[in-house]
Amino acid sequence: MPAKDLYHDRVRSALIKDGWRITRDTYQIKFKEIKLYADLAAETMFAAERDRKQIIVEVKSFLGASRVRDFEAAIGQYILYRLYLSQIFPEATVYLAINSDIYRSFFLKEAIEFVIKELNIQLIIVDIDREVIVRWINS
Repeated sequence: MPAKDLYHDRVRSALIKDGWRITRDTYQIKFKEIKLYADLAAETMFAAERDRKQIIVEVKSFLGASRVRDFEAAIGQYILYRLYLSQIFPEATVYLAINSDIYRSFFLKEAIEFVIKELNIQLIIVDIDREVIVRWINS
């Protein structure tokens, strides 16, 4: 099993504060002969519709030597997870959770916004210090 991201527990806490129930603290994605591990699986009830929404969350800290390299790796993981899950757990939505500081300093660059929009990447922006979700972005 892979190591947890540095911000894993803080994102987990933020999701719980936002009303999500964590169903798995490492989610195994098994597609044919491949096994991958996303950071979190969560669900919530929408009282008005009484319908469950389930999400799979990959947490990324972007603390490597190159944010572009970290971005490439994160997008690759995200796309694999989304593709495999579309076959084995199609009702789940995959999100990439990132720190609000990284969002402001890197993800708002025009070239990065272009990729997020074109690939329809779903983001959860988390204030890591306060452990709260500040924004959901559904491209």
